[in-house]
Amino acid sequence: MTQATQSQQTTQQGIQVSETALSHLKKLREEQEQDLCLRVGVRNGGCSGMSYMMDFEDPNNIRNDDEVFDYDGFQIICDPKSLLYIYGLQLDYSNALIGGGFQFTNPNATQTCGCGKSFGV
Repeated sequence: MTQATQSQQTTQQGIQVSETALSHLKKLREEQEQDLCLRVGVRNGGCSGMSYMMDFEDPNNIRNDDEVFDYDGFQIICDPKSLLYIYGLQLDYSNALIGGGFQFTNPNATQTCGCGKSFGV
């Protein structure tokens, strides 16, 4: 991805995805052997009040009010209520043995827990 393309995506996408995270998501989708999209959202619960959720989903389940973000043919979808809490979210991935996995950086969070999977606004 060129710097201009990356900069353009940064200003247009409500959810930012690093190249590392996108590569890992595509690998996980290939293992499912289906053409799936990724639903990202929030739910009540977790140490700080709300927790992030991610799950692969059939593209036929995309609702009319869902926001759809396209990353080189990989779609990430989010319901409008969740997007209010995570707009501008940066999703990254690390394969470190300790502290690895998907990492969320949410500009709307006023507090986060130590594990980084839960936040409050």
